[in-house]
Amino acid sequence: MRFADRREAGVSLGQAVAVHHPPEPLVAALPRGGVPVGFEVAKTLGCELDVLVVRKVGVPFHPELAMGAVAEGDVVIRNDEIIDRVGIDDDTFDARAESEKSELESRLARYREAVPAIDPAGHTVIVVDDGLATGSTALAAMKVLRARDALGVWLAVPVAPADSVSVMEGVADRVIVIEHPRRFMAVGAWYRDFSPIPDAEVVELLRRSRN
Repeated sequence: MRFADRREAGVSLGQAVAVHHPPEPLVAALPRGGVPVGFEVAKTLGCELDVLVVRKVGVPFHPELAMGAVAEGDVVIRNDEIIDRVGIDDDTFDARAESEKSELESRLARYREAVPAIDPAGHTVIVVDDGLATGSTALAAMKVLRARDALGVWLAVPVAPADSVSVMEGVADRVIVIEHPRRFMAVGAWYRDFSPIPDAEVVELLRRSRN
């Protein structure tokens, strides 16, 4: 099944999450691509939407391949399997991570200027993205939420490879995935429209969700 766009994926995902009746739900979308998906999930659940800013740390010669991730709160996740496979040394990883932290802080400032953060304590936080590949960004997001005393941490994505789903099930309290193919390719292959999401759209959706 290919989704028309992130909005359609979000509607389907919202319905899949709703049947589990998460207590005190809060959607934490991973910008940018997860925000249109998360907006629809939050609308279906009738709950608030927030963002949790996470940045993939890509392999220098293959930026789409995540060798780790950084998240707000100085969280750093390493994917040692990828790092070892492609032969990345610690200095290279640290330099790439620092670069992504700088972009993360800039993006976080833009979003928080538009809407204040929501305290996840006491909420079942549903981490939403437009898809999952290696899972580094989702792991970083969940680590942040555990540290902030979320009542529970769920992961909900429209598509993810079967092996990554198995890993996430060992970390999240619940994992909800619509499509989990064994032959995965890339997240974008599961959308007819996978256009980049600008920061202006992220801010607009956050503001709309608060109204």
